[in-house]
Amino acid sequence: MARAIWSGAISFGLVNIPVQVMSAQEEKSLSFRMLDSQDFSPIGYKKISKSTGKEVPSKRLVKGYEYESGQFVIVTDADFKKANPKATQTIDIEDFVDIEDVDLLMFEKPYYLVPTKAGRKGYVLLRKVLEETKKAAVARFVMRQKEHLVAIIPRGPYLILETLRFAHEVREVEEAHFLDEAEIEKIRISPKELQMAEELVNGMTSEWKPEKYKDTYKDDLLKFIKLKIKKGDVEAGAEIDEADDYTPSEKNVVDLMPLLQKSLRAAEGGSKRSRTTAKKKKPQSSRRA
Repeated sequence: MARAIWSGAISFGLVNIPVQVMSAQEEKSLSFRMLDSQDFSPIGYKKISKSTGKEVPSKRLVKGYEYESGQFVIVTDADFKKANPKATQTIDIEDFVDIEDVDLLMFEKPYYLVPTKAGRKGYVLLRKVLEETKKAAVARFVMRQKEHLVAIIPRGPYLILETLRFAHEVREVEEAHFLDEAEIEKIRISPKELQMAEELVNGMTSEWKPEKYKDTYKDDLLKFIKLKIKKGDVEAGAEIDEADDYTPSEKNVVDLMPLLQKSLRAAEGGSKRSRTTAKKKKPQSSRRA
């Protein structure tokens, strides 16, 4: 059972809905330790006092704000709450906007909003009205000593709280040094290229099933690690049937037509095989005597 990482209430108008925030994201990555390359001993990290050079135990650690060079004011967990009690205890809805208007680049991390027993009716009411109006509630709240901009979105019988990036945190396309307008105007796409690309897209279009997309690199990496263990190569980096490095070729002029034709034939071949397999598996209809 997921553990609540924040408890408080959703607030809009005069309505308060007691809720808990639970993570909707599960990290499944391989864990690695840092080692000394000389003897492969694990590296530990200590919190050392800069004045004494000695390690400081966790129970003695406090947060401090440096207001002048070498001068600190201590800030406790209680101080974080006292600074703005409402911000730390409520998800304060400021606006309702059309869900389609929220830029995908703004989305950061999803959480589940779970109502307490006292907040169930208000929770269901908010979910229904967001669902009916196709709106998202835009709010702000403080979690882990940081203010978050969030969108509250209906998803089935639940409400999802999606943390958003603030506008100043999103890099505009011009800052990414992408194609400028003059360069885009120089690129010519023929009607035939566009038609074949559309046929390829249509041939590869399928129903959205997120469960079919797996993190295969993690599995491949784990398989490679197990192979190293099996071969006894647990320390030095030996060479185990290394594949050639993949280096994509770059040319000044790329002829898209042969690539599109080849891709289209491959897509059509896959579709035909799928249809043939489906026909073979089709059950015979039974008749009653």
